[in-house]
Amino acid sequence: MANQMVREGEMAEEEEELGPLPVSKLEAQGINSNDVKKLEDAGFHTVESVAYTTKKELCNIKGISEAKADKIQLESMKLVPMGFTTATQFHQRRSEIIQLTSGSKELDKLLQGGIETGSITEIFGEFRTGKTQLCHTLAVTCQLPIDNGGGEGKCIYIDSEGTFRPERLLAVAERYNLSGSDVLDNVAYARAYNSDHQTQLLLQASAMMAESRYALIIVDSATALYRTDYSGRGELAARQMHMGRFLRNLLRLADEFGVAVVITNQVVAQVDGAAMFSADPKKPIGGHIMAHASTTRLYLRKGRGETRICKIYDSPCLPEAEAMFAINADGVGDAKD
Repeated sequence: MANQMVREGEMAEEEEELGPLPVSKLEAQGINSNDVKKLEDAGFHTVESVAYTTKKELCNIKGISEAKADKIQLESMKLVPMGFTTATQFHQRRSEIIQLTSGSKELDKLLQGGIETGSITEIFGEFRTGKTQLCHTLAVTCQLPIDNGGGEGKCIYIDSEGTFRPERLLAVAERYNLSGSDVLDNVAYARAYNSDHQTQLLLQASAMMAESRYALIIVDSATALYRTDYSGRGELAARQMHMGRFLRNLLRLADEFGVAVVITNQVVAQVDGAAMFSADPKKPIGGHIMAHASTTRLYLRKGRGETRICKIYDSPCLPEAEAMFAINADGVGDAKD
């Protein structure tokens, strides 16, 4: 009996070690509890977030001197592996990555399993191409057991366009035989009202993710508010810097907590001379900053009737190919012949 309890205790400890380390672990490394509290108040809830940040950011926290920042960063780097590893070890880690099903077998085949956790997937296309519908389906499928293509975690949904509809989640939940009320309880929803608020919500999200297991963050749409908050060429540099910081914070959350990050993006029509020679004169907004921040970029366009076509626009490991899917009453599914 005693042995069993010891074994269970060891298993619980192992489980804890698998996830991100809470920032309170720094107290055992000789960091003052008041300083740990200051870090938490500034939005650093895990040792990883402290290790991944710059010294400049730590010095900006009120009450943290340069010497303290050095010590905090040194101690956090001892707990978080940040050096070189062999490609074999990295390959082993990559093979354990969970993928979330999109609801469509064809789309999953195109993505070689589904939406990858630990990275940013960008979905762009014009209106009525199924971006928001795909987000709603993923908000439910991320709660499925890992064996069924889920992530066994909750979902954070940041909505900047006012298009979030819980009724759609209930319809998808019914399809997967999940309890509707549980599915809705597992989705943390926030409406973003401006680009500063959108960034602020990520701080709240990191606090929530340190408390319980989340599998997915959705931002629909990541760029809509930037289009209206900043206008003209004069504000372009400020807009791109702000957007770059927002996307960097998203990538940090993906690294820290191993969640999948799905963002949607709008398109702009090219009206210059080059548009005459390209078959499809629409391109995603956000420029190079957006292009470099996203790991995988998916381009959605309309097909016939309820069908939509998804094309891999950019990916470090997936070939450029297309798949057809449909938007049904119960979410994203396969197109009927």
